[in-house]
Amino acid sequence: MRPFVLNQAIYHKENTMFERFIVATDLSPASDAVVGCLAGLRVLGASHALLLQCLDMQQATSIALSYTTSVLDDYLARQKARLEGQGFEVETRIVPGFAKSEVNRIAREEDYGLVVVGSHGHSMLGEALLGGVASEVLHGAGQPILVMRLERNKDTGEVCVLPAGCDLAAHVLFPTDFSENADLAFTVVENMAAAGTRRITLMHVQDSARLAPHLAQRLTEFDAIDHGRLEELKARLVAKGVADVDIELRAGKPFLEIVNVAKARGVHLVVMGSQGRGFVPELFLGSVSHEVARHANAPVLLVPVAR
Repeated sequence: MRPFVLNQAIYHKENTMFERFIVATDLSPASDAVVGCLAGLRVLGASHALLLQCLDMQQATSIALSYTTSVLDDYLARQKARLEGQGFEVETRIVPGFAKSEVNRIAREEDYGLVVVGSHGHSMLGEALLGGVASEVLHGAGQPILVMRLERNKDTGEVCVLPAGCDLAAHVLFPTDFSENADLAFTVVENMAAAGTRRITLMHVQDSARLAPHLAQRLTEFDAIDHGRLEELKARLVAKGVADVDIELRAGKPFLEIVNVAKARGVHLVVMGSQGRGFVPELFLGSVSHEVARHANAPVLLVPVAR
């Protein structure tokens, strides 16, 4: 797959909401894979990275006993060099504490607009950030989270980012429930459109299992209304210069429909709100967005509601 090249001619300077971002590392082969495949963040306006390693008490004690501090420093230095090679300014930091709290605290207090995590992994220090803790980072997030989907090669055992993850601008899928949070996520899609995203699919899922019987009979009517809403969003993207905008209107279990469309259409990035009315009813991280982040074969950018 060819690398993503930012279209500087139409890149807008105001596209800076993700200018400063955190890459949460656990110094594992999985985090190496994530670090090596972030050049596509340039389409989101990213330019300055904080490579952040959090050490809980057990890990810190293990390091103190085995004199491996220099190993950690060397590992971070190598990851820093890889990010710099992709055109980012990079600083590194090792902090005490649990990643699930420290990552979000630092992002909030130091005004980082984006946190990048991998979907799974095992670190040289044992089970760490890119495993279950990534889910906890998601639940406590007050800023957008980019979940990079990883897989292990069955033959070599090597952990790598799925091919779609290395070109975020090629094809974006935007599922919407037309909530305020979805509207906020759409501004990210518009910024990507202005920066040169080549193809965008707009999607709405009618959760038919939740429709009351008397409303299910009006599904055709609802589809017509929602198709009109998607057409309005399409017009806004076409005005930003995107020539290839598709519409998907489906009924069924929302997360399955989203995952299936992402796979069938070869999507490179899913952008969606993490809270909303309709198919994401929970207080913060909805079950649908969580399941999409876990199962989609492409990176997922979750945009939380403004607090």
